[in-house]
Amino acid sequence: MISPRHVLVGVCFILSLSACVTTPESGRKAFIVTSESEEMHLGDQAYQEVLQKERPSTNQRWNEILQRVGRRIAAVANKPEYQWQFRLIESKEKNAFCLPGGKVAFYTGIFTPAQNEAALAAVMGHEVAHATARHAGQRMTLALGTQAGLGALSQILGGGTSENRKLLLAALGIGTQVGAVLPFSRANESEADQIGLVYMARAGYDPEEAPKFWGRFASEGGAPTFLSTHPNSGDRMAALQAQLPSVAAEYSRSPRYGQGDKL
Repeated sequence: MISPRHVLVGVCFILSLSACVTTPESGRKAFIVTSESEEMHLGDQAYQEVLQKERPSTNQRWNEILQRVGRRIAAVANKPEYQWQFRLIESKEKNAFCLPGGKVAFYTGIFTPAQNEAALAAVMGHEVAHATARHAGQRMTLALGTQAGLGALSQILGGGTSENRKLLLAALGIGTQVGAVLPFSRANESEADQIGLVYMARAGYDPEEAPKFWGRFASEGGAPTFLSTHPNSGDRMAALQAQLPSVAAEYSRSPRYGQGDKL
């Protein structure tokens, strides 16, 4: 058993590395104890685990569209230090995620309600926003705070026990069953909606497709795991609709791809 003294040392170590960061686009302040480089390293490790266990899609057209949408959203996210990757996973799940460092995966199931390229951009913008806003770091900070008995941050980030590993994967948004996407908090999800709308408009995709997509999504039956903490679909669509005027200028200055290609 770790003594209270060791717990105190671990907490002090964490606090010594902590920082208050400002989220891009939304300007929201967040307290994060991990560095972005540490988060990116862990994101890459988790991404490789996912790719080893999931089956890649061989749908060439969908892969090409995903790459195109991903590049355009990444170009406006202002994170040149990220090493962006976009992978399409063969699955009926209507899911997607973006790990720290720009490691993105989409499941083919989400293409059905998407119907067009702009809808994919809405999802892409939302997921990329989770990474640029460092929501995984925020969740990791919370996890470390509630699991202080695990010891110093350096030990946890170094891997340590299997339980430590599960904690880190969960904080990144990947479940203990690799490939299961875990929900962020309601505040994080709402912020990702807000930032994602900016990204898709700035990248040239019609932002009006965002609330339309979530409407189609809801009509197909509920929300996926990665959105389960978000406000109900009606409230979400209303919030996005209300935000459309705020991104009109971004869209007017963009290349204007509109809805893009049909899927």
